Amino acid sequence: MGAIEPFAKNKLIMGVLSTLPEKKDELRHLLVEEFGPIDYESQEFDFNFTDYYVPEMGSGIKRFFYSFVNLVSPDTLPDIKIRTNGLEEQFALDGNRKINLDPGLLSLSSLILATTKNNVHRIPLQKGIYGEVTLMYVNREYQTLPWTYADYRTPAFHEIFKEMRTLLKKKFKAAQSQGES
Repeated sequence: MGAIEPFAKNKLIMGVLSTLPEKKDELRHLLVEEFGPIDYESQEFDFNFTDYYVPEMGSGIKRFFYSFVNLVSPDTLPDIKIRTNGLEEQFALDGNRKINLDPGLLSLSSLILATTKNNVHRIPLQKGIYGEVTLMYVNREYQTLPWTYADYRTPAFHEIFKEMRTLLKKKFKAAQSQGES
């Protein structure tokens, strides 16, 4: 029988879709208040991979990513998703989201996203939140899966996640060297 051990902590990342460019600084401030300092902020991309969000959010959707300094235990992902849903509601207009937050966990081997939507490839976590392995890191490259979202399949996004992964590796190495001192 295997020994039960605590989960290794992961890097919290946040995918953001927004049609409120004037609220970006406010959103960033609220995310820092909730989850601690940000150590990576990507450039903005036009979100033109699907029209799925246009009826609710409107046109001109931008996509960008943050990652956070503080590592988190994977078992906190459902609570993080619930908190980000609350932040989405703060920016909603007439009941429609104008900011969509997609929290995820980046480990050295994968990117897992949280979602409220069930599907055959999603694992129930708790409190109505599911986890989805969206990308795998194999042979120094991100590998997609049949259900990986179109934007998460792009080389540009893979480079972003590689940069975040490098930050995670540095953090692990620093913690290891401090433990050996």
